[in-house]
Amino acid sequence: MLDFPRWKVTAIWLVLAVLASLSIPSFLPDRVTQGLGFTPPQINLGLDLAGGSYLLLEADTNGLAAARVEAMREQVQTEMRRQTPRIDIGEISSRNGQLSFLLRDPSQVDAARERLLQITGTGAGMTGQRQWDIQVVDTSRFVLTPTKAGLDQAIKTAMSDTVEVVRKRIDALGTREPTIIGQGTNRIVVQVPGLQDPQQLKALVGKTAKLEFKLVDINADPQALAKGEAPAGDQILPYPGNPGGIPLIAVKRQAIITGDMLSDARQEFAPETNAPQVAITFDSQGGRRFAQATKENVGRPFAIVIDNQVISAPNINEPILGGRASISGGFTVDSANQLAIALRSGKLAVDLKVVEESTVGPDLGADSIRAGILASAVAVALVVAFMLVTYGRFGFYANLAVVINVFVILGVLALIGGTLTLPGIAGFVLTIGTAVDANVLINERIREERHRGRGVVQAVELGYKEASRTIFEANVTHAISGIIMFLLGSGPVKGFAVVLLIGIATSVFTAVTFTRMLVAGWLRRNKPKTINI
Repeated sequence: MLDFPRWKVTAIWLVLAVLASLSIPSFLPDRVTQGLGFTPPQINLGLDLAGGSYLLLEADTNGLAAARVEAMREQVQTEMRRQTPRIDIGEISSRNGQLSFLLRDPSQVDAARERLLQITGTGAGMTGQRQWDIQVVDTSRFVLTPTKAGLDQAIKTAMSDTVEVVRKRIDALGTREPTIIGQGTNRIVVQVPGLQDPQQLKALVGKTAKLEFKLVDINADPQALAKGEAPAGDQILPYPGNPGGIPLIAVKRQAIITGDMLSDARQEFAPETNAPQVAITFDSQGGRRFAQATKENVGRPFAIVIDNQVISAPNINEPILGGRASISGGFTVDSANQLAIALRSGKLAVDLKVVEESTVGPDLGADSIRAGILASAVAVALVVAFMLVTYGRFGFYANLAVVINVFVILGVLALIGGTLTLPGIAGFVLTIGTAVDANVLINERIREERHRGRGVVQAVELGYKEASRTIFEANVTHAISGIIMFLLGSGPVKGFAVVLLIGIATSVFTAVTFTRMLVAGWLRRNKPKTINI
C-alpha cells in the first residue's frame, strides 16, 4: 500500500499537472486566448452565468399528422400513375386524419393494394406494426389510416430532425455553445448564452422555412377565390402583396421545386433596386427541374411559397438556367438573413411554437459568478483550517489535495467542453466540502490503529487499506445518484450532476492515491517513531 516506485510518483504528478494546467485558459481574458493561434480548452458558462436567451418550444404533432396524410396523398397519386400498368383513381380526399380514394376499375384492387404496401412503409420502429392501416370499402374504395405506432415513430423522427435543424440555425448566428436538447416527446429546450434578443431567436428557430415553387392558376375565378373556392387540383394560399388586390392566390397543389433541392441560400442586394433579397442556388436535380419548368411555362407566373404563404409571384419571361434564383418581397437585411439561414439549414420537420421564454442579463450572471467564487473560497478556507488544526501534517497533505483537486475539476470540465451553470457551482462547492471526507476516514482509522499499539508504518498502511473499502462504497452510491440525475435530468440538474461526477472521481484520486503518495514519501525519508495525528 505504501510502495511508490519512481515511475508511479512521476506519473501521478504528471497527470495532476496536466489536468490542472488545462484550467488556466478559463481564467484568461478572451484577448489573450485569441492571440495564442489556437483555441485552448475552456469552460463554457451556462445561460445563468453568461446571460442570454431561453426558449421552450413545443411541436405541433397534430399538424405533423395532417402533413403526413397530405404527403401520402401526393405519393399515392404519383405512384398510381407512374408504374405500369397505370391505375386510374377518381375522387381522393383527406379528412378526419384519413386518406381515401376510389378506383375507376375495381379489377385493379389487388394491384393497387400491392403498390400501397410498398409506399406505406414497413414496421414502425421495433414494434413490427405497419405505419398505415389499409382497408378496402365497397369493393373499390381504399381508406388509409395512420397507425399509432407509425405516428409515434414519425414524431420521434421529426423531433430528432428538428433538433438538428434548430442547432444548425443557431450555429449560423455565431453564438457559442448553445444548449439544444429534446424534452419529453414533443418539446425542445433552447439556451443561447450571450444572446440578449429572444425575439431574434424566436423568429429564427420558429420559422418552418418550407420553400416551394408552384405554378399559379391564371384561370382561377377571383370571386370564387374570395369565397375560398379553389378549382380541382389547386389550393388557395395567402398572398399579402398581391398586386391584384385580393390577398389570396390559387396555385397548383403539386410543387415543381421544393426546399430540399437547395444547395445554398444567402442574403444579398438586388442590383436594380439595392433592396435586400435572398439568393438561392439549387442542387443538380433542382437546377434541372427548375430549368425544365421555366422552359415549359414561359409567359406564366409562378409562386414562391414559404410556409404556405406566397412571397411573390413573378412571370417567367424566359427559361431560367444556371440553377440560381432570387426571392424578394419587402425584406429587411435582418429578415432576409434569417430567411437565408432558415433555408440553408433546411425546413423544420414539424411546426414549433414558443411556450416559455426568458432572458437572463449579463449583470445577473456576473453576480452569480462572484457569489460562486466567494462560496468556493469560503468553503476551501474553512476546510483547510479544520483539517490543518485537527490533523496537523496529515491535514496539510489533505489540504494540498483539496487545492489541487479544485484545479483538476476545472481542467477536466474544460477538457470535455463542459458548461458551468449556477447549479454546477453548487455541485463544485459541495465537492470541495466533501473532498476531505476520505482523508477524515483514513486519518481516524490511523488513530484507531495507533491506539491499538500498531507501529507508525503499520498503522498508516492499515489505515489506508481498511478505509479505502468504505471510501469506495460511499462514493459508488454517491456516483449512482449523480448518474441518475445526469441521465434523467435536464438543464440545471444535468449541470449539477456533471460537476458532481467529475468531483467524485478527482477527489477520490487526490484524497486517497495522492495523499498516500505524500505520506509514503515522508515516512520513507524521515522514518518517524511516532506521529501527531
